[in-house]
Amino acid sequence: MAQSLTGGATPFCCYPHPPSYAAGRATPTAPPSTRRRVVASASPTPPPPAIEGRGVGFSVTTRRGLVLPVLKDCSLCVPPGQLWMLLGPNGCGKSTLLKVVMPTVESDVAFGLGKLNLSLDEVRSRVSQSLDAVGMLSYSQRPIQTLSGGQKQRVAIAGALAEASKVLLLDELTTFLDEYDQMGVVKAVRNSVTASGEVAALWVTHRLEELRYADGAIYMEDGRTIIQGDVSSISRFIKRKQARYFGHFEL
Repeated sequence: MAQSLTGGATPFCCYPHPPSYAAGRATPTAPPSTRRRVVASASPTPPPPAIEGRGVGFSVTTRRGLVLPVLKDCSLCVPPGQLWMLLGPNGCGKSTLLKVVMPTVESDVAFGLGKLNLSLDEVRSRVSQSLDAVGMLSYSQRPIQTLSGGQKQRVAIAGALAEASKVLLLDELTTFLDEYDQMGVVKAVRNSVTASGEVAALWVTHRLEELRYADGAIYMEDGRTIIQGDVSSISRFIKRKQARYFGHFEL
């Protein structure tokens, strides 16, 4: 099950094996002719990715019949039990990629616990566990209108967890939040993903300070996924790009 929370297409493709570059590494693999084969000895088989795609494309057609590519050969791989972040400049296709993912992972979502044929005790148990996971159990009897923006986001995340969603697609949840609520929401997602070991989260953000809570990250430009890997590698990559950009303005 999956859940999404948001502040003419080529379908999103899922594969039984990871894309040609592995999570946790920030450089593409060598061409097939130079790739070395490594044989592992009796190592456990890793679980399949929770979110995976290769060569994802998406185009729109204008009224004049012009075909405009929005996503171009995008690949990503998010393991279960991890929080990954999707970054890039405005207009690069981050939110579009998230929306293309949604129909694939959303098809079996049960919208609300009332449709899951659960007993009252089980509903109460799921609600309590989910609110506790996002740090909102002590607010369970508070009127929703008295909560801050960040607290409301955490309640929404709890609702997705209560429905046993295995994938969370989060589109800039902290855009209009102050720093306190921002960190509260990020930590809630981080704790929920870590505690379950099964839920995967893909988080679109512009805020580099949120990266320290992620297990990995993907950087996009001009409709393409440019690089994906561990947080430190992606942070260095972005900072080098920023330094080159600002260097053009130095006298």
